[in-house]
Amino acid sequence: MANALNPTTGNIWDFDWSPPQPYQDSDLLQQLGFIPGLKELLMLRQVHALEHGTVWVLSQNRQGYNKDNENLGGLSTPNGFYLYGDVHRLDLQKAVTGALQRFRGGIWNLAIHPRCGTNTSVNMLLTTSFVLGAHLLLPKGPIEQVLGLLIATSTAAQLSPEVGILAQKYFTTAIPFNLEVVQISKTQDFSGHPAHFVEVTWRDLQ
Repeated sequence: MANALNPTTGNIWDFDWSPPQPYQDSDLLQQLGFIPGLKELLMLRQVHALEHGTVWVLSQNRQGYNKDNENLGGLSTPNGFYLYGDVHRLDLQKAVTGALQRFRGGIWNLAIHPRCGTNTSVNMLLTTSFVLGAHLLLPKGPIEQVLGLLIATSTAAQLSPEVGILAQKYFTTAIPFNLEVVQISKTQDFSGHPAHFVEVTWRDLQ
């Protein structure tokens, strides 16, 4: 999947029917801001995209866009994201700034990443659903059940990458039009793992 997703060559998912608009989350928050947790949810989606974009830019600096740097990883929160891996703070700062500039320049593919946890969750959900469906629909004989299990797991494995990308595109990420970086600090995450934390704030677009 890493070779199929190249953020430097336009947008292979073009958002033709619903392209991202800079004001969409600001307008939504203005209209529905009374809903508890809405702002945090909108921020989390944008932070998630910025995390992916930063990893892509750092991978470009080290290896080139087509070769995902598996030594880098992230964890998003509504207030910013943790970046794991051997990264110099100045390089990270340049990567975050570069990712934001690229997003606002229309390179939206940066929001999607093949190693995102969304893909793992989608794979687990599809596998569980297909296996359960096969178990309920097929005859209860051992041969039929084993064949059903094999077909279900194989089908889920084939579908999961594309479905995971769609889930990222429409549900778990959003183009970070509203984010501004506050600071980058070396810290530990909730589990005590060393990381850099990229703190962000929300800016309302008028």
